[in-house]
Amino acid sequence: MAIDIKAPSFPESVAEGTVATWHKQPGDSVERDELIVEIETDKVVLEVVAPQNGTLGEIKVQEGETCESEQVLGTIGDADAASSDEKKQAPAEGKDDAKAESKPAAGGEGETLEVKAPSFPESVAEGTVATWHKKVGDACERDELIVEIETDKVVLEVVAPADGALSEIKVQEGETCETEAVLALFSAGASGAAAPAAEESDSKSDEGQDEKVGDKILAPAARKMVAEHDLDVSKLVGTGKGGRVLKEDVAKAVKEGTAAKSAAKPAAAPKAAAPKAAAPKAAPAFEGERPEKRVPMSRMRQTIAKRLVNAQQTAAMLTTYNEVDMSAVMELRKQYKDTFQKVHDTKLGFMGFFVKAATEALKRFPDVNASIDGTDIVYHGYQDIGVAVSSDRGLVVPVLRDTDSMKLADVEKTIVDFGQRARAGKLGIDEMQGGTFTITNGGIFGSLMSTPILNPPQTAILGMHKIQERPMAVNGQVVIRPMMYLALSYDHRMIDGKDAVQFLVAIKDLLEDPARFLLDV
Repeated sequence: MAIDIKAPSFPESVAEGTVATWHKQPGDSVERDELIVEIETDKVVLEVVAPQNGTLGEIKVQEGETCESEQVLGTIGDADAASSDEKKQAPAEGKDDAKAESKPAAGGEGETLEVKAPSFPESVAEGTVATWHKKVGDACERDELIVEIETDKVVLEVVAPADGALSEIKVQEGETCETEAVLALFSAGASGAAAPAAEESDSKSDEGQDEKVGDKILAPAARKMVAEHDLDVSKLVGTGKGGRVLKEDVAKAVKEGTAAKSAAKPAAAPKAAAPKAAAPKAAPAFEGERPEKRVPMSRMRQTIAKRLVNAQQTAAMLTTYNEVDMSAVMELRKQYKDTFQKVHDTKLGFMGFFVKAATEALKRFPDVNASIDGTDIVYHGYQDIGVAVSSDRGLVVPVLRDTDSMKLADVEKTIVDFGQRARAGKLGIDEMQGGTFTITNGGIFGSLMSTPILNPPQTAILGMHKIQERPMAVNGQVVIRPMMYLALSYDHRMIDGKDAVQFLVAIKDLLEDPARFLLDV
């Protein structure tokens, strides 16, 4: 059975890529996860690995040709490899040849493939299996999401290696796994037999992962969330196979508040009384006890906590403050926001101005753009600025690379893309590694003043805050101006107070006269 080799999913900001190098040629044997082709985009070089053991068949996109996101680049077949082995054995084996031909027939149910965890980078030791989106016996299509792994930085998705069915789960939800660990076994081409097997297991065992509540079928992760948030199952809308309610459906209902139980529902009151009466048996309570809920901290939250505490314990952190008059930036946005959106197909926000101003200031003060490595100081000849983004899973800091060469529109587009993918859990680990400086914006939540914490091994971080009109003395007159407090936290081991203050003043001056850095004067 031939399996397609597809290009990876490109982010929205990448339109197409170019096939740079084929590391295998038609007829070459390949092993699962072996590098077979590299695709070069305008930002990075992406590696495509073999989805299974087999032989490279047809190459559909040659070196130097362009390809789009998820386009089929070639095929891998196991039948060719099997037939070539049979041909090699034919002269020597005679009668045994008939036995060799019977093996493919017996294997018609499908080859068994291993579903492995992705290769974690060196900085990630292990991950936790967060959610199985398929259960044993469920039919899957190639590249369909089957399991999510949560690391201390991102949530990684593992997809089906071929069309077929999940035959065995080896690592359950909540258990840890190491890089490239075998998570499950997968039967390629077994989708036809998968459905009855699943039905049998559901009918024979009360331990089936799905549960029918009323007229709804709930996945295990969804059932857990329903119990945690005390939701009305009848109000949930399932998007899974056959109307199955998935974890994502429940999360959406919680966010939108569409499945909350109504207090004034007389008919539902007797039914609701049963589970509530069962609660004291599981957890004895005494009169007057206030309810509590204990939830294990996610791996990402544990890492965030560890890094924040480590930053305060290992760095001589100090914060300096200033304020900036945002009149010029706001006037510029007001004048050009409509034209900017028509030309660049993105909104003109504030963050782009701060990134460009910080980039210019970092060039003037290289100590602020440096990092500490043991007893060495590493000076970076480039500006990679991390932008803190809040997501449901915690705070993540994707990095804008080489901001000095980025246009204002490129910065705005990339930040929007980061925000969307952070909330969807689609950011890659490589996008959050590195960085020479960080900007965090507490102003979007209404913060007027705060002290940002360093993001090691970086030596400085800029905090933006809420824009608020205040009376200011300008040329001897009291005028109302939109003002923002700025906070720069820095590592005093590396940066002197004078340089930190002057760096922050430079950002203030650039923002109050944005033409200076837009015109490079």
